[in-house]
Amino acid sequence: MSSENNLEVNLESSGKENPLFTINEDDDVIELIGDEIKDTVTGAQAGTSTGKRKRRLTSPVWHFYERLAEKTIDGKSRCKCKKCGAIFISDSQYGTGNLKRHSEKCVRKDTRDVGQLLMNHDISLRNATFDPERFRELLIAAMIMHDLPLAFVEYAGIRSVFSYLRESVSVISRNTARADVLKVYKKEKSRIKCLLEEASGRICLTSDLWTSIATDGYLSLTAHFIDKNWILQKRILNFSLMPPPHTGVALCNKITSLLAEWGIEGRLFSITLDNASANDTFVGLLRSHLNLNYALLAKGEFFHQRCCAHIINLIVQDGLKEIDVAVDKVRESVKYVKGSQIRKEKFLECVRLMSLNPKKGLRQDVPTRWNSTFLMLESAFYYRRAFCHLELSDSNYTNCPTSLEWQKIEKIKKFLGVFFEITNLFSGSKYPTANLYFPSIFKAYVMLKEYSDGTDEDLRAMSLRMLMKFEKYWSEFSVILSIAVILDPRYKLEFVDWSYRKLYGSQSSEFQTVRDKLFSLYEEYTTHQKVNRTSALQEKVASNLDQESESVDMLEEFDDYADNVYSASSKKSELEKYLDETRSDRKTDLDILEYWKLNSQRYPTVARMTRDILSIPVSTVASEAAFSCGGRVLDQYRSSLKPDLVEALMCSRDWLYGLTDSCGISMDQITEDVMNLNISEEPSTQGSNTVVN
Repeated sequence: MSSENNLEVNLESSGKENPLFTINEDDDVIELIGDEIKDTVTGAQAGTSTGKRKRRLTSPVWHFYERLAEKTIDGKSRCKCKKCGAIFISDSQYGTGNLKRHSEKCVRKDTRDVGQLLMNHDISLRNATFDPERFRELLIAAMIMHDLPLAFVEYAGIRSVFSYLRESVSVISRNTARADVLKVYKKEKSRIKCLLEEASGRICLTSDLWTSIATDGYLSLTAHFIDKNWILQKRILNFSLMPPPHTGVALCNKITSLLAEWGIEGRLFSITLDNASANDTFVGLLRSHLNLNYALLAKGEFFHQRCCAHIINLIVQDGLKEIDVAVDKVRESVKYVKGSQIRKEKFLECVRLMSLNPKKGLRQDVPTRWNSTFLMLESAFYYRRAFCHLELSDSNYTNCPTSLEWQKIEKIKKFLGVFFEITNLFSGSKYPTANLYFPSIFKAYVMLKEYSDGTDEDLRAMSLRMLMKFEKYWSEFSVILSIAVILDPRYKLEFVDWSYRKLYGSQSSEFQTVRDKLFSLYEEYTTHQKVNRTSALQEKVASNLDQESESVDMLEEFDDYADNVYSASSKKSELEKYLDETRSDRKTDLDILEYWKLNSQRYPTVARMTRDILSIPVSTVASEAAFSCGGRVLDQYRSSLKPDLVEALMCSRDWLYGLTDSCGISMDQITEDVMNLNISEEPSTQGSNTVVN
């Protein structure tokens, strides 16, 4: 039934007519519509002549309705609303008043729903009332999500749009928007504090220093942890103003105060930093402070982790100093093609003649970012036949690589591709990366040694240079990241043992060092668990005075006694049982968090240890990427804001939306930050959606 009390006929989904319809007895008969009329819109005859007077459909209301050939069971004419599809009786005795009322209401409803669609993803039409408070919340949320300036709410065009959607809407000022953003930040900060308190394991940190256009320093602090559902979480805790000097002491004081504010000083496991000179002093002071007051695991031996992506960047940058002349030819070729519109058109014609995809994109590199060199070689190699054809058709083009040089370019491209893939892998923030470190670095190390000892002169010089720097960092290998791969059921101890034997021979001591550290750390977790159980037992005994409760407590005390006295001598430990279990197939796409979620009851202590270790990010890129939406870390707009508002906007967007696809971040954009250690450099040239731009 129509809620408008009109002459509407509802049809069943099967297409059959429903005889139920409503007649409005109060409708005025505005026009007499005979059984035989000539439709002024279609010119079709509506029925056979009955001798009654003919009238044309002159009312404007018929622009909104379509006459239907099929009549009702009792022979009444019908029409359908063009906008919503509602069916009405259109015989002359009923008039058109009901049709006018429906068309007016149908148009109003459609206009209102456009406004609703702008604010959410609900495409269904509904009769919701306008809520000014909800409108304001959605407006502020959109500004945070899309980095819109505060002045957005004062744009004349935007205000016109809002007024069109709702004449009575009250649009806020930029000062009110600022206050609302800070209110959202305060509310979400309380929620994040609760989330950290509920975290089952320890918390790992990443931190970076950034500079605004106005040369103000900012310090980012990001927490990484695995929650009770075994889901990896990442939350930016602070994006705080960091005035100079940026010494180790100043950094320690700043981080210590931020940790105290969040109340997580006693629950830390590690902090991942880049290779800035002040960081060693900073970490030493922070480790001493935390050990003195809150006792890090293993006395903080595993606390400091170096950003692996930055290390790879330094290694590859060093190797590119031995660049081949063929790479220079590619660089000059790309510059030549992009030098004028005529050359671009000539090259595009060559691309079409060679049946290549013009949308794949031709990249131009930036000297400060090695990933741009790799992407340039990759794209140029794809278009190599087009370059060769251009050489034949354009006498001014003289830098086309020879066939032999294209072979060199292919080898260099594959060589750099290994490090490009590793960097992308380490830059992930939605999956654990600690267990991926050892296999990836081992693969790169073996490749460098093979090329360094090989006869391929094209790659030998580059590999030797990179290997020297690689061994410098490999000698300071992270034991905890070696342990991480052991806790991956596809690798376990066997992989670490095999890797060190392959690199150093059977007499190397590195494997035994890793094994000893693993069992020592496991014993520390076991001890902590026993202490926690004993404390809980004592609290329970103190609070329960009745005999039945004491009996239950005695049985729990028995569990501890049996575990301590008998289990140690007659059973293997959880860790030994896990290591003895057959490895999973290495080639399977294993979800390691799901594996430990399912096996946390079988190996509870090992699972607790694994939860903390897998939370370690091997790169600081995870925190850098959160600030990469729209380009620079602090663009001109953000640099003009007050520090408290900068922090509120940065953190609130992360807390509300995280690293979502709506931010428009590509993996190329993410890796650009780590490939370029100097954030003051110009952003690298992005590949366009055509060959040249």
